[in-house]
Amino acid sequence: MLRISKLAILILFLTSFHTTVNSSGQDYYETLVSNWSKIFPDQNRNAAGPKFFKFIIDQNMNYDEFIEYNKLYCAVSGSLISPGSMPEFLYVNQEKSNKKICGYYYRCCIPCSCDIMKYSKVKKINHQFKDVKKEIFVLTIDNPCKKDDFPERVNKDYFCKNDKLDTDQVFEIEGKLVIGLLHKAKPCNEQNINYIAKNEVTGEYCDIRNNTPVESLQSGMGDIFIKLAR
Repeated sequence: MLRISKLAILILFLTSFHTTVNSSGQDYYETLVSNWSKIFPDQNRNAAGPKFFKFIIDQNMNYDEFIEYNKLYCAVSGSLISPGSMPEFLYVNQEKSNKKICGYYYRCCIPCSCDIMKYSKVKKINHQFKDVKKEIFVLTIDNPCKKDDFPERVNKDYFCKNDKLDTDQVFEIEGKLVIGLLHKAKPCNEQNINYIAKNEVTGEYCDIRNNTPVESLQSGMGDIFIKLAR
């Protein structure tokens, strides 16, 4: 009789699970790709992460699906992110209280993590999904529609109706523009803060970037987002 060890069974299970998760992530990714022209009619996705969030939350999907879809775009740049990509562990200040909320952020490149930490806020909301009502932490910025210096490389019509947010195209919470999702969010403890401060990206690199004048930054889409969010 053929005997299979417990370790072999565990390895087989984990391999099967990983394959299933990757397959689902690829399906979700392809759904976003196939709807690209619907989300971005003029193909300009610069700093347009909010358009992805709005498209996803309007689909009335299950909570788990919603979470997986929100791993596949960068809220700062509007870029798609490959399924299975690793997130950054960071903190964002909570709206009004300014308490630090720790969680995972999926980004296309490392400057985006710094920009999220400095220029966005996080807000806890309750949302009714298809299968369950859940508490989520959304990333927000102030309404940019009143800006005299709205970034030229961003399609303002994606966000605004005159000086107000266009809620047909973006998701608004109490006058704030929702740009994305902070995953597995929770109030930070001292250990979390120390870990983030010592990390080579969220610590040393972000200290340098976030203390550099915007006019001196040269790192693509993140700089456009800063002009939108500051």
